Amino acid sequence: MFTGLIEEIGVVHSVVKGTKSASVVIKAKKVLENIKLGDSIATNGVCLTVTGFNSDSFQTNIMAETMRKSNLDNLSHGSRVNLERALRIGDRLGGHIVSGHIDGTGIIKDFKREDNAIWVSIVTPPNILKYIIYKGSIAIDGISLTVAYVDDEIFKVSIIPHTKRETTLVEKSVGDEVNLEVDMVGKYIERFLSFKEEATPKSAIDMDFLNKHGFV
Repeated sequence: MFTGLIEEIGVVHSVVKGTKSASVVIKAKKVLENIKLGDSIATNGVCLTVTGFNSDSFQTNIMAETMRKSNLDNLSHGSRVNLERALRIGDRLGGHIVSGHIDGTGIIKDFKREDNAIWVSIVTPPNILKYIIYKGSIAIDGISLTVAYVDDEIFKVSIIPHTKRETTLVEKSVGDEVNLEVDMVGKYIERFLSFKEEATPKSAIDMDFLNKHGFV
């Protein structure tokens, strides 16, 4: 699990693509502290497993399904990515609970500055937009943000100066693809409501049964 609070921006050193998958080496610093093989690092919001590392970088493998459902297929040498290590028991939960299993992607529609903040509008497919609520939480490329506007086609977030400095979101361009993970609570509720409770089977034991067998 993650919090959506980005620890640092990493830089892609190399990408070796297979037929549908990829092996990626990412240069980093902070997330390498006490790193171990098998650790999880959210990369642009996608939970990836560390398969190798050295003093200034870590390696990870991206499977075909992840390549299809995320923007990691667009990575190349020099790409900047948001990085966050998995949440430790006892850490402050400053963002919101993020699984690192994204729901899909959206497309940046525009950026608009308002005083010290930047509004980012993202066009989102209906299957994701239905879970997005005003003032709810969403992870965009792994960044925990609050939804400040939502309608039938887009949602908007407002980026403060700290988020601008510490993440890659405002470095992107109109038309760029971003990874989205909605708050999982809505998905759980939908899943529960999709099941119709089965009618309780009628018991074969009634007064006639008891009379017939000498119990009353």
